[in-house]
Amino acid sequence: MQNNLSRFSEWGRKVVCVGRNFKDHCVELSNPIPKEPLIFLKPTSSYVVEGESIKIPNGCNSLHHEVELGVVISKDGSNILENSAMDYVGGYVLALDMTARDWQDKAKKQGKPWSFAKGFDTACPISSLIPRGDIVNPDDVGLWLKVNGVEKQNGSTKDMIFNIPSLISYISHVMTLERGDVVLTGTPEGVGPVEAGDVIECGVNNLLTMKFNVMKKFQS
Repeated sequence: MQNNLSRFSEWGRKVVCVGRNFKDHCVELSNPIPKEPLIFLKPTSSYVVEGESIKIPNGCNSLHHEVELGVVISKDGSNILENSAMDYVGGYVLALDMTARDWQDKAKKQGKPWSFAKGFDTACPISSLIPRGDIVNPDDVGLWLKVNGVEKQNGSTKDMIFNIPSLISYISHVMTLERGDVVLTGTPEGVGPVEAGDVIECGVNNLLTMKFNVMKKFQS
């Protein structure tokens, strides 16, 4: 199954993202702590893999990093019960939910969707598949991120407000989760800006690291 899932980023249909899933992250952005999961989507065209660059979209003046654990769905499912949700997990990924923060803030004030702020090209840097068996307890996984060698984020999925089984169940009661889909589970505190020329390095403790250069979409 895992080998068959290794090319999920080429044929997966959607990236389902969970916002505000860490209390400290809510606090740092002055957002209310949600009573139910806050869900938004990224298109699969936003994927970028190591060896390529994160490109600041034209007109964005505040691009932020957000490191996250992603869950790769192994088979189609809808109305999934929490107690069987892990049967739909084929593996995991390390991902960045890159956010055009100025665009997002403007959209919030106008009551508009965040689609452009979260879904621009290269907005979802993503690792190769981490086999499910390599993470014994996905609800206690350490994540970290550095910018130019300086640590900015260091947290654990044990601090998530909504755990992975509850997220899979909640999402699948509204939209079918399909094989190859990725669920991004939220980011710990410490998000912040990056600029052209910066280098982002991030990792899942003791398992995997990845590194990306940041550049303008069109170099002068």
